[in-house]
Amino acid sequence: MGLKDCYAAIPRQWKFPKVIIYLFVIELVIEVAALALYGIAQPDLYRTRLWKEGSVHGWNSNPNSIIYAYANYRPVHTPLPWSQFVTDYNVVISVVALFLLLCKAIMYICHIFYPLLSTPIHAALIAIYAVSINAQAAADMSDPEHPQPGAPWYITRGCGAPVKPGLQGYCKQAQASFAVAILLCALFFIYFVLSIWSLLAPVTRRNRKLSTASSEDAEAQSQRPWEMTQVLPPQTPGTAGGLKSPMTPRTTAFNTLSGKMGGAKEKKKTRMGKGKGKEKEKEVVRGPDGKVPLRHHISMGDQVYESPRGNT
Repeated sequence: MGLKDCYAAIPRQWKFPKVIIYLFVIELVIEVAALALYGIAQPDLYRTRLWKEGSVHGWNSNPNSIIYAYANYRPVHTPLPWSQFVTDYNVVISVVALFLLLCKAIMYICHIFYPLLSTPIHAALIAIYAVSINAQAAADMSDPEHPQPGAPWYITRGCGAPVKPGLQGYCKQAQASFAVAILLCALFFIYFVLSIWSLLAPVTRRNRKLSTASSEDAEAQSQRPWEMTQVLPPQTPGTAGGLKSPMTPRTTAFNTLSGKMGGAKEKKKTRMGKGKGKEKEKEVVRGPDGKVPLRHHISMGDQVYESPRGNT
């Protein structure tokens, strides 16, 4: 199989084209919301405040432990859900995902956003948003006295009392950031499933067409021009040689053509025979005195005219 055959075998049609357009619209809304939420949270609008609020209630470690570690020259370890890395990472992936959405929409309009291209793109987006979800829901075990084995308190405990009223809005924003990451990961998984489905559907359809074409070819071969094969029916009593083979327009034309060619050959032979006979006759004819007279011959076609002259 050559390069052209491989390129032609790539499926270019989506199984549900309208669903892809709806997914683009939904993704645009969620991406704009994610970019706004992550951009507002950068660099540290409410992360440290929520961390400190959890330490007050004994739900997680205390952010002052970092200051103590710096003062005592100890290694500093910031828990993953409260680190600056998570905030910056979310901002970066939201910008990248929005840029990819614009590229996907343009390629889809130009009819070059194939399912084969969509599969690795959305697989990568699923992976990077899975990392974001894992980082936001990571445990905080840095303080043995106040361990946090699961997700942060604003995910597991909610934003109601005993949380301070001034932090409840920030708590809801943190919850929305986590929910947006889950929605985008689920949306990209739907893209991925549709891409795989669109890649496998033409293969099944192509196999069905190949089986149909093979059966049609077999039927066509069984019904090849039967006039080219000589049919020999059984001998019928009272007939010489039995029944004749069926006559078709093609065999009739061949017989007519061969008859004309045979007639022309026989006619030519007849003319040649006549000419030779006349030459023999001319050799035998003599005058009364036994001499051959000088004659002027004019030959036109099959007739010969002779003009007699005096004897010399």
